[in-house]
Amino acid sequence: MRTLIHDGSNDDRWYLCRGGDPADVYVLHEPNGPSGGRPSRIELAAFLAAADGSPEHRALLGMIGSLVRTDRAELASSSPTPEPGAAGAEPTPGEAATSI
Repeated sequence: MRTLIHDGSNDDRWYLCRGGDPADVYVLHEPNGPSGGRPSRIELAAFLAAADGSPEHRALLGMIGSLVRTDRAELASSSPTPEPGAAGAEPTPGEAATSI
């Protein structure tokens, strides 16, 4: 199984691939024909660590980021907030904080 990550201007292609084992995830680089290069398999961690800033790296990060939902309303409602008046509340006499 493979999904195109990036199709370079020089006709190189980069794919996100999964082998028979669900944990076997890697990047396959298919160089353009005139370059004479051979397809190469790059382990996912190595690709992410070494390819920073390249168009194919940014494209893969974009794919990964698209898997994360970023609904601002959902984020705002899920963050804990203090009870009204709790932030500026002064302790009442007898409730003064003590240090141990």
